[in-house]
Amino acid sequence: MIRVLLVDDQPLIRSGFRALLDLEDDIEVVAEAADGREALTLVNECLPDVALIDIQMPVMDGIEATRRIASDPALTGVHVVMLTNYGMDEYVFEALRAGAAGFLVKDIVPEDFPHAVRVAARGDALLAPSVTRKLIHRYVTQPLPTATGAALAELTGREREAVALAAQGLSNGQIADRMVISPMTAKTHINRAMTKLHARDRAQLVVFAYESGLVTPRNG
Repeated sequence: MIRVLLVDDQPLIRSGFRALLDLEDDIEVVAEAADGREALTLVNECLPDVALIDIQMPVMDGIEATRRIASDPALTGVHVVMLTNYGMDEYVFEALRAGAAGFLVKDIVPEDFPHAVRVAARGDALLAPSVTRKLIHRYVTQPLPTATGAALAELTGREREAVALAAQGLSNGQIADRMVISPMTAKTHINRAMTKLHARDRAQLVVFAYESGLVTPRNG
C-alpha cells in the first residue's frame, strides 16, 4: 500500500486529488495539510511514501517544507513531489535542489495521476514533459554554476554512463538495453552513483548531470 500525504492550501484541490486516489486499491491518503508547517508535523507522524506538496502556500511554502524533509535522515523514505499550476515557474530549480523527487502540473489528466504517484513511490524521477523541456532550455540559455570535477571523479565510467542515461529520462530497463547489461546491473550502477553523489533520488541525479556538464541538450 502506497501511503500519500496531500499538502495544498486549497481544500478543493485536496478533495479532488483524494477522490482520484481513493479509487485505487494500492494507494491510501493518510493525511492532508494546508501549509508546509502542518505538513512537517504530519510527515513525521505518518511517514508517507509520497508527499504531494504545493509550491506556494501560506505559513511555510512547499520548497522550505521539502528542504526540511529532505535534510532529515529519519525521512529518507519520503518522496516529495511538488504540485504546480504551471509547466514551469521560477521555483522549479530551487525545489529540485531542496530535494524534490519531481513535479506534477495540476492540470494532469486524471487517469495519469495514480500512475504518477506510483512512479514517485518507486523513487523514480517524476518530471512532467513541459517541466523537462524547460529545464533543458534553462541550462542552454542560462547555465547554472557548474559543479566541480571532484564529484564526477568519484564515479566509474559505467556509472557515469548510467547517470547520463537516467538524466535523459530512461528507466533502468532502458538503461540496461543501451548499455547491454542486465536491469539489475543498471540499477546497481544508479544506486552506487546516488550513494557517491549523496543524491536523494533520481531527480537529483538529473540536476547533477546537467550542472556537472555530464549531460547537455546537445549530447543528451
